Amino acid sequence: MSQEKVLIVEDEENERTGLAELISSWGYRTETACDGIEALEKVEQWLPSIVVTDLKMPRMDGMELAERLGEKSQPIAVIIVTAQGTTGTAFRAGRIGVYDFINKPVTDFDRLQSILQNASRLVGKSVELEVTRRALRDKGVLGPLVGSSKKMQELFRLIEMVAPSTASVLITGASGTGKELVARTIHELSPRRPKPFVPINCAAIPETLIESEIFGHEKGAFTGALERRTGCFELAEGGTLLLDEIGEMPVGTQAKLLRVLEDRKLRRLGSKMETTVDVRVLAATNKVPEEAVARGELRNDLYYRLNVFNIHMPPLREHKEDVPELVQSLLAEMSAKHGRKVAAVSEAVLNLFHNYSWPGNVRELRNALERAVIVCDSAIVETKHLPPGFGQAPVRTSAEDPDAVRLGVGTTVGEAERLLILKTLEATSNNKTRAAEMLGISLKTLHNKLKEYGSAAAEAASGKEE
Repeated sequence: MSQEKVLIVEDEENERTGLAELISSWGYRTETACDGIEALEKVEQWLPSIVVTDLKMPRMDGMELAERLGEKSQPIAVIIVTAQGTTGTAFRAGRIGVYDFINKPVTDFDRLQSILQNASRLVGKSVELEVTRRALRDKGVLGPLVGSSKKMQELFRLIEMVAPSTASVLITGASGTGKELVARTIHELSPRRPKPFVPINCAAIPETLIESEIFGHEKGAFTGALERRTGCFELAEGGTLLLDEIGEMPVGTQAKLLRVLEDRKLRRLGSKMETTVDVRVLAATNKVPEEAVARGELRNDLYYRLNVFNIHMPPLREHKEDVPELVQSLLAEMSAKHGRKVAAVSEAVLNLFHNYSWPGNVRELRNALERAVIVCDSAIVETKHLPPGFGQAPVRTSAEDPDAVRLGVGTTVGEAERLLILKTLEATSNNKTRAAEMLGISLKTLHNKLKEYGSAAAEAASGKEE
């Protein structure tokens, strides 16, 4: 039984009284207010830790009340009861830190009780978490994320802001930037931490199996379904589900996902029964979401439902000042993994890292250091321990085809792609339309790639279209 104080704010007396009696029966101490103005007065006098408020009320509505409560130093979880929720409302609510929504009239009592229990745990831990987060953030660390640069500190701030809520988050950024690490950090800093974190890569699952993986299936639902299978939603019950590469999910499956997000109920393949699920959904993509919507790869309504809160991961080349910290963190991790005692990298290696464009981002840095730790025969990583040809432009002899691109062993896929694109632009005298045709990609994709490569491709990016 909880002794948390819950303030119910509702302008309709019957609704107000009914909610107060229901919540009191669960062991909470309750008070009521008829609108936002009275609620603020009660908050000052009574100091509740949870506020359950209607959205539409005279004098001051629930959204304005939530904003005012968010300005207070005391931790208060705000739950909005509404029959008029919209995408715009959800977006604004996520920004101001509303904890959760529930439909009006309140008939799903189990869900309300679950929300209150989670909110209670959140408030109880908020002070302890804040002290811990500040101490770590001052050291440039937030969970598995590392960096003291302005970009990383802003990223940490956004994660801390959204983690305690139940808002959906769309994490964007190029491959290898650490989108899954962001999702894991959000989960670890949320009240759902004791429950499972389940990541699923939508691009790695065949189209014929993806619905079964996500929603589950009953025995005999299709050929080969020899037994009942629990899907990722049910595996993540009470916790967090990460849908990585959401833009690769078939459009038909996206429609079913949207329904689950809206109703919080799913139906396994081959089942006639619906199952209620309590899962926070995070999504990630290395595509530009608006472009994916325009191409029909991502449903517009699903995009807006997932993009309540957006976090963009910057490419490593935009925060190279974090490289030394990343190097130390990754060396410690890889040394422990492989039973080695590699403590640092040489000045020459660090300079090489600073001058490199990192097309593969932090993942490429991790892979390079893991190889170095394995082959290193001392405590210091030297340039000879890096992948062959690392950081070097491909060398071409006069006997070779002048249009050829030569790649050394160990060249990453990302770096090979960059070299091929820039070489093709050079061959077409920076005619981007012709280069895109030769490369078999769209002009828009070429522009995006050039943006990723930054200053190294500035001249090419300013070239002619046709």
